[in-house]
Amino acid sequence: MDALLKEKKEALLAYLRNLGSVAVAFSGGVDSSLLLRCACDALGPENVLAITARSATYPERELNEAKELAKSFHVPHKIIISEELDVDGFENNPQNRCYLCKTELFHKIRAVAKEQGIKAVAEGSNMDDMGDYRPGLQAVAEQGIHSPLRAAKLSKEEIRSISHELGLPTWNKPSFACLSSRIPYGEKISREKLHVIDLAEQFLMDLGFRQVRVRHHGEIARIEFTPEDMPRIFKENLAPRIDAEFKKLGFTYVTMDLKGYHTGSMNA
Repeated sequence: MDALLKEKKEALLAYLRNLGSVAVAFSGGVDSSLLLRCACDALGPENVLAITARSATYPERELNEAKELAKSFHVPHKIIISEELDVDGFENNPQNRCYLCKTELFHKIRAVAKEQGIKAVAEGSNMDDMGDYRPGLQAVAEQGIHSPLRAAKLSKEEIRSISHELGLPTWNKPSFACLSSRIPYGEKISREKLHVIDLAEQFLMDLGFRQVRVRHHGEIARIEFTPEDMPRIFKENLAPRIDAEFKKLGFTYVTMDLKGYHTGSMNA
């Protein structure tokens, strides 16, 4: 670990120590996993609470991974229900969808933290999140939620490096965003669409693709593979299998985005 990265890691630990005790919004992803581990290192697991929200936008596989990881940190872990589809206006998929979601989520997390005598609530956004449209960060600011990774000026790549150094299994985990992000703004979000997206992405992951997105455009599925994975589709003649499976799920047309996987695709 180079000197700058070590300095940032120490800044992160110092920030967390100053909180006294903290509830971490824990998805089991790359960012929140490092945040939870460092909170345990800084404060001791007895002063940390991991809180994971269960909803239709969060696949069961992600929830199971979060449970296992929290257990490995020996930290108390609470699962709460924060169903975005029950939030007024969310199903209409407005451009501030993430704001509505995070407002509801952090309201519930703060309530649990208060009930448990925890002083602060923290979430895992990083410096890379500052360069895209992130209305959820408005809810973070409004509710006084701490963002220790941003406070330590850590980028995604740096978070992965520290995670690797610490031996976290999430260091090279593919990035994940809630399933609602696969549906264009303005198009209704439903449990059925979310379920279809989940099944479609799981099918692709079962074929060995690690970083994929299935964007739901009504009767059209637009699949984003990483550029290095694209040749596999043709070398291994996977196109007919993918096409057949997606049509079983209800899509009429199955397409591949030539730009490949990229975060913020729906923000264009």
